[in-house]
Parts: sequence; C-alpha cells; structure tokens
Amino acid sequence: MTVLLFILGVLFVAVGIAVSIALHEVGHLVPAKAFKVRVTQYMIGFGPTMFSRRRGETEYGVKALPLGGYVSMVGMYPPNAADETDGTVRSSSTGMFQQLATDARSAAAEQLQPGDENRVFYNLPIWKRIIVMLGGPFMNLVIGVVLFAVLLMGFGTAQSTTTLSEVNQCVITSDQAAQGQTECTDADPAAPAYQAGLLPGDTITEFNGSPVTSWEDLSSRIRDAAGQSVPITYVRDGVEHDTVITPLLTERPVAGDDGAPAVDDAGNPVTQEVGFIGVAASTELVRQPGSEVLPAVGENLSSIAGVILNLPQRVVDVAQAAFSSEERDPNGPMSVVGVGRIAGEISSMEEVPVESRVATLVGLVASVNLALFVFNLIPLLPLDGGHVAGALWEGLRRRVAKLFKRPDPGHFDLAKMLPLTYAVAILLMGMSALLIYADIVKPVSLFN
Repeated sequence: MTVLLFILGVLFVAVGIAVSIALHEVGHLVPAKAFKVRVTQYMIGFGPTMFSRRRGETEYGVKALPLGGYVSMVGMYPPNAADETDGTVRSSSTGMFQQLATDARSAAAEQLQPGDENRVFYNLPIWKRIIVMLGGPFMNLVIGVVLFAVLLMGFGTAQSTTTLSEVNQCVITSDQAAQGQTECTDADPAAPAYQAGLLPGDTITEFNGSPVTSWEDLSSRIRDAAGQSVPITYVRDGVEHDTVITPLLTERPVAGDDGAPAVDDAGNPVTQEVGFIGVAASTELVRQPGSEVLPAVGENLSSIAGVILNLPQRVVDVAQAAFSSEERDPNGPMSVVGVGRIAGEISSMEEVPVESRVATLVGLVASVNLALFVFNLIPLLPLDGGHVAGALWEGLRRRVAKLFKRPDPGHFDLAKMLPLTYAVAILLMGMSALLIYADIVKPVSLFN
C-alpha cells in the first residue's frame, strides 16, 4: 500500500507539472495567434515527436523528452539590415559565431511563406512581443495563485489547536535530550500534565479561570505560571472536567524565527527557564480568507527569488553534498526527480490524514509554478526573460536614436546572441544533470 501511495504522489505532481508546462506554452500561443503571428508548432517536450496533429497552420504534439516545451513562431530572428530590401539572407560570415547567426537566419527564412511579411514575430510592435513572451510566465503565476487559493481557502493551513496530541509521562531536560535520553527513568520527575490526569485527545478550554483562545495563548500562560498551582478545565469525550496543574520551572529550547531551535554564535542551543507541563498540540487544517492568498504567494515568490539570486552558490553547495558526506540543504534547488521523491514521501505517510497529504501536494505544484514564473524572468536567452530584454533593448535604441535625430537602428538581431544562448543552454543542462544526480544519490528528505 505504501509503494502504491508513493507512486500516486509522484504521478499527481508529474501530471501537475506537465499540465503547468502545457499551459505555459498556451500563454505564448494565445497572444501570438491573437496578434496574427503564424505559429508553426506547439510542442510539449523535446526530441523525437511521439504524437502530433495539425490543426490549421499549427502542428500540436508531444515529444519524447518531457523536459519542457516550446511554441515555434515564424520570424523569431530578423534578417540583416542589408538583407531586408529583398528578403534574401546573404552569407558573408567568416567566424564561427557569425556563421551561427547566419545559419539561424537562413533557417528562419526557410519557414517564411508568401503572405508572411506582416505575420513575422520581429515585425510586431515591441509591446506586443513582450506580451507574447511574458504570456508563458504569467500563466505559471496565475496557476500558482489559483492553487494557493485552493490550498488556503479550500483546504486551509495546519495550525496548532488546544487539543492534546501527546502527554509526556516525565520531564526530560535539554541536557538529557542532548545526551540521547528519550525514555523516562525513575529518577525523572513526573510531567505536570500526566500528574494532573490529562490524556491525548483532551481539549483544554480554560486555564487559571480564563477561557483559552488558542494554543499560542495557552503556551504563553503556561510559561508564565511556573511554580503556581492553577485550575484547568478540559473536555474529554464531550464531558467537561476540572483539575489543578502546577507547571514546572524548567529549561526549554528557544525557537527561532523559522520555528527551528535557535542557536547562539557558537552554535549552541539557546534555552530559557519557563513553565512546562509536558504536552504537545494536535494540528488541524483551518481555512483562510481570500485576503491571505496574495501575501502567501508574495512570501513564496520572495523565497524563490532568494534561491535564484544565489543560484550559482546553491548549485556549488549541491555539488559538494553530492560528492561528499555533507548533507543537502532542504531549502536548496531540486530537479523534477527530487520534487517527485518529496511528493511520493508525502503521499505515503499513512499516519497523516488524506486531506493534509493532498493539500501538501497541491502546495508543492503551486510552488513549482511560482518557481517557473520567477526562473523564466531571468533576462538571459533562451529563457523568456532574455527575449523580453532583447525587445526592451531594441525599443531603447530606437528611442535614443529618435531623440538625437539619428537613423533608425532597426531590429535588434537576436541571432547574434546565439553563442551566449547556447552557453546558457549548456549551463542549464549541466545544472539539471547535476541536480538529477544529486537527487538520486543524496536526496533531500523533509521528514527525517
């Protein structure tokens, strides 16, 4: 059963990513057709074509390698200024890089048909070219926002409740825990909650005569009541009970901003003496209002942007972990293999309610879409942001020329950027290969 659930989790995320890629390309396809550009191909994947069907002037299909997709439009590369008078692409290149540009222009010219003069991509106004190229990332952003809305408003977020999931029998100090002690001994003092008769499943409703509004409220009042005998009210199986509890003054770890135990500059755990009764809260999904969706999306985008801004160092860290005994950073980059593995682990956790597992998988697909949105905005070819940067540079050149009454410099020749494009593509493929290897030999596990 666990293996089946693992496979189902992987399939859920795989289908979600495949649909996201397909819709990303739709984001390019729709505005291109709306602006009358002739679109020759809409393909999901790369490599040999597995299936295709032609509808009108566009071939729609699926290719063998599910590593992305593309929309092919006529006129992606403009001809040389000298060639624009008769449309002939002349080869006068002597260097390898110039030959790459010439070959690209020749291939683009071979796609042209009579009547395409006003349907080529490079003849679109700059603002239309930007809309076409941003259509794909924008689609990923929309998908991410919709999925976050489903996650927060439909499923909710996991929040601690005043219902107890665990009641400790004894008090184990931080030093004892650091030494590996996990079981109670006769020398360990009994935990106040256990002494008071509390059991897992009890819901605490009042503490020291005042209603309890949340787990955070209860925790704060317990910490402040060290050494005091206070009345407590709880509900068990629908019946209300009263008892008295005396929180112990004990040294407990201090949580950092990320929820993990805080450490000082020397790497030692930070602790403080507070009241302690020895219980843990259960969690439940609490639906959030629509006003929480965009802040959650913004927080996710900020986190993703931070990873991408430090991507070279992050990739180096992954390489060091993959080829050494170092641990992987769970917040570092992962390949689709790593994402699939995490999805499988989530799905196979039978002790977690199905609703919570599905919610986590939905959140995973939402985060992947937001990552695709941010990554595709990087202003480097062959990414969408590179085409947008080229269009903006062309517009700037023309505006400056007009301002100083100079001749129109014409189209910005993206074909001349092909050497850089190939270099970036090779780096991206190398990074993908490294991440896939690392996700196989040194996978990230969020549940150790």
